[in-house]
Amino acid sequence: MGNCSKTLKNPNQNHIPDNNNTNANTHISDQFHRKTALSDVINSSPSPSDKAHRTTALSDVINSSPSPASLPSDKVHRKTAKSDVINLSPSPLSSDKVHRKTAESDVSNLSPSPAAPPVVRLYGSLTNPNTSYIRFALNYKPVTLIFIPSETPDFGFETPVIQYGSDVISGSPVTILRYLDAKFPKPVLLSEWSAGNENIPVVVRATVLQHKSLLWHVERMVRWGEDLAARGGRARGDPVMGSARMEVKKYGKSYSQLLEVLLEHAQMEEKIVFPVLEREDRGLSKSVTEEHARDLPLMNGIKEDIKTIIVLDSGSSSCQDMFFSLSTRIKSLQENCKQHFEEEERGILPLMEAAELTQGQQEQLLEQSLDVMPSTHSHLLKFFMEGLLPHEAMHYLDLITRCTDKDRAGSIYRFLVEEHYGKRNEGRPTMALLLKAKA
Repeated sequence: MGNCSKTLKNPNQNHIPDNNNTNANTHISDQFHRKTALSDVINSSPSPSDKAHRTTALSDVINSSPSPASLPSDKVHRKTAKSDVINLSPSPLSSDKVHRKTAESDVSNLSPSPAAPPVVRLYGSLTNPNTSYIRFALNYKPVTLIFIPSETPDFGFETPVIQYGSDVISGSPVTILRYLDAKFPKPVLLSEWSAGNENIPVVVRATVLQHKSLLWHVERMVRWGEDLAARGGRARGDPVMGSARMEVKKYGKSYSQLLEVLLEHAQMEEKIVFPVLEREDRGLSKSVTEEHARDLPLMNGIKEDIKTIIVLDSGSSSCQDMFFSLSTRIKSLQENCKQHFEEEERGILPLMEAAELTQGQQEQLLEQSLDVMPSTHSHLLKFFMEGLLPHEAMHYLDLITRCTDKDRAGSIYRFLVEEHYGKRNEGRPTMALLLKAKA
C-alpha cells in the first residue's frame, strides 16, 4: 500500500486523452440524516448540512486577476480620443451614451471568469473493479476527469494509475483516495469511523447505511410532494421538469424506484438478518416484521394517488385534492420509516453482535443480502448512492468488496459508473431546489 509519486519529464506518448471521456464533476444531491444510537456509533460526525461542502471547492478555482486580453488596448483609447475631437457637439445618438456603453463594456471585461477545474487522468482496465471504484470516487471531487481505458500496465504499474500534474499515483484504492483527500480536501472520501468499531457486524453496517439512503429519498419525496401540492397542478415548477403532468410522471418514476429499494430492503431483513436473531431468541423480531406488512397498503395508496393525478385535469379541484392526499400519505410513510428504522437500530440490530458470528459468517450474510437486493445493486445503485454522503457511499462499496469476489464487484461497480456518466438525476429535483421552493 505504497504511495508512489514521481515527476514526469516526458509524458507517456502511448496514451492520448480522449476528450469524449472528459466528465465534469457531478454534484451529489443534498442530504438529511437522523441520528440514532447505532448510527452515532457508526458515523460519529455526520454532516447535518445539505452537502454545502460540495460547492466550497469551486470557489478555490476562481481566477481573481483579469485576462490581459480583456483589457482595453491603447489603440482603442487613441480611437476614442480622436472621436472626442471630431464630435464636440451632441449627436442624435448622444456621445454621453456611447461613453457610458464603453465604460460598462470595460467593467464587464475586467470581471474575472472562473478558472477551469484541475485535470486528473485515470488509467486502468474497464474490467478491474478498482478502476470503477476510483472513477466513481473522482466524480465527488472538483476536478475534470479524463479516463483512459488501458489493458496494459501504465507507467510500469499493474494497478490503476492517476496522474495529476507531475504526480503519478498507483497502489490500493485506499492509497489513491488518501492522496485525493490530501490534494482536494472537500468532500472527504475516507473517514476514521471504523477505528474501534470493527466488532459491529458488516451486515449491520450495510443495513444502517441503507436506512440513511432510504430516509433521505423519502425526505426528498415529501418536500417534492409539498411543492406539488402548493402549486396544485396550476403552475409549473422547475422548467427542467416540463409541464405539470410531465412533472407528476417524473415524481411517479422516482417513487417507483424508491418503493423497489424499500421492498428489497425489507425482504433482505426478513430473509437474512432476522432469521439469525430468531435462532438466538424466538419471537425477537416479530414486531418489526409485522410493521413491514403494515406499511404495504400505504405504499400502494401513494402509487394509486400518482396514477389518478396523471389522468386528472391539471388545476382542477379534484386534482388539487389528490395532490394534498398524496402529500399527506407520503408524510405518513416518512414518519413510519423513521420510527421503524429507529426501532431496528436501537433494539434489534445491536443484538447481531451478541450472535457471535465469525468474520466469514458475517461476510457470507452480506453477500446473501446482495442476492436478495438485485435491483438495488444493479440499475438502481446510482439512485441508492444519491442518498449517502461521499464517505458513506465509498464505505458501502468497501463492504461490497469485502463480501464478494472480484468479478461480481466489478460488474456492480460498472453499473454505478455507467449510470453516473449516462444520466444526471433522471429529472429529479435536488433537495436544495425543493427547500428554495418551499421558502
